Amino acid sequence: MSGIDELVERVRSEFGAVDLLVLNAGGTGTASVAETDEALYDGLFDLNTKAPFFTLQKFLPMLGVGSAVVLTTSVSNTKGIATTGVYAATKAALRSMTRTFARELLERGVRVNAVSPGPIDTGILERTMPAQAARDFLEQIRDDNPMRRFGEPVEVARAILYLGFDATYTTGTELLVDGGASDL
Repeated sequence: MSGIDELVERVRSEFGAVDLLVLNAGGTGTASVAETDEALYDGLFDLNTKAPFFTLQKFLPMLGVGSAVVLTTSVSNTKGIATTGVYAATKAALRSMTRTFARELLERGVRVNAVSPGPIDTGILERTMPAQAARDFLEQIRDDNPMRRFGEPVEVARAILYLGFDATYTTGTELLVDGGASDL
């Protein structure tokens, strides 16, 4: 949470207004329900739900008519993947917030949507899991994906830009960027 006020003031002084606010910061962690401790639970909820919520709240005065907010959820919010319960719950919370914020901000003329990435080649799992566990998990995810590959970060970025600037008649939706993993 630290740094949000400083960021808001910097953006206000340099730009004055925000056309697109992307709430993308987040992290992951895996543990079974039996192995999950409070530190993992609280840490993921603070980073993945509390930070985006209060970031949006603090940026509200700079969001004018026609601006957009895009939150990053995950296909994990509907998939039921073992050992991702806390992470998936944080992303499901963001999915719910997307719809709630979209309804609340309609009167302001601000659209709110979410992008829901599937397996994207970001390297985060390799940094947050034991090496062999990460390799096994990534191989399973890739093999289960209808397109048999991981997405690239630029593919998610394009979806965010679409929701932010081109999808002017869209609010409260979650756009899947997952190679068909959720629907096929």
